[in-house]
Amino acid sequence: MAEKKIEDLSFEEALKRLEETVHALESGAVPLDESLKLFEEGVALVKFCNSKLDNAEQKVRILLRDEEGNMKETEME
Repeated sequence: MAEKKIEDLSFEEALKRLEETVHALESGAVPLDESLKLFEEGVALVKFCNSKLDNAEQKVRILLRDEEGNMKETEME
């Protein structure tokens, strides 16, 4: 089965793939060319995960606005 494209992954899938990529790079058992490909994929996965987190944060901010559109400062639990 072919791997999903990064943009088709859930946040959790992307994070797991990033962890696997880091582990492979840290092992030192990967040839240089493959390491470069893994590094590039890792950078793309980090950007993707950051984007997902930014979107989630924006949704939380929208949900925390009161009826007049003012932000309410509340602690997230």
